[in-house]
Amino acid sequence: MAIFSPYIIAGILGWVVAQTAKYLIISAKRGRFVSPRQLYGSGNMPSAHSATVVGVLTVIGLIDGITSGLFGLALVFASVVLYDAVMVRRSSGEQGASLTALIKEQKSAVRLPRVAKGHTPLEVAVGAFVGVLVGMAAYALHISTNGMF
Repeated sequence: MAIFSPYIIAGILGWVVAQTAKYLIISAKRGRFVSPRQLYGSGNMPSAHSATVVGVLTVIGLIDGITSGLFGLALVFASVVLYDAVMVRRSSGEQGASLTALIKEQKSAVRLPRVAKGHTPLEVAVGAFVGVLVGMAAYALHISTNGMF
C-alpha cells in the first residue's frame, strides 16, 4: 500500500519544479534575484500549469495504462488546460495589458485591473516536457519503493 500517491506527488513536483525554474530564469534575465512573489506568478517560462497536468497524465499512463478510462479523462483535462494557457489566458492577459495602458494614458480614475499572463506555445511545450520528466521520475520512485510511494 502506497504511503504517498505518485499521482499527487507528480502534480506537486511538476508545479514546484516549473515555478522554481521560472523564478531562476527571470532572476538570470534580470541579473539579480527577484522578489519571491515571482514564485507564484502566472506566465513566463516554463508553464507550471502544463508541468502539473502533464506530470499527472504521465504517471496515470505509466501506472494505469494509456487505454484506461482514467488516462482518457486526464488527457482531455490536460488538453483543456494546455489550450487555455495558450489561447484563452494569453489573450486575456494581452487584453488586460492593453486596458491598463489605455487607463494610464487617459489618466482615468478607473481602478487598474489585475492582469494575469498566459503562455506562448513554447512556454507550454517546455512546461509539458518538464511534466513528462517529473511524471517519469515519480513513477520510477514509485516502482523503486515497491509501491510504497
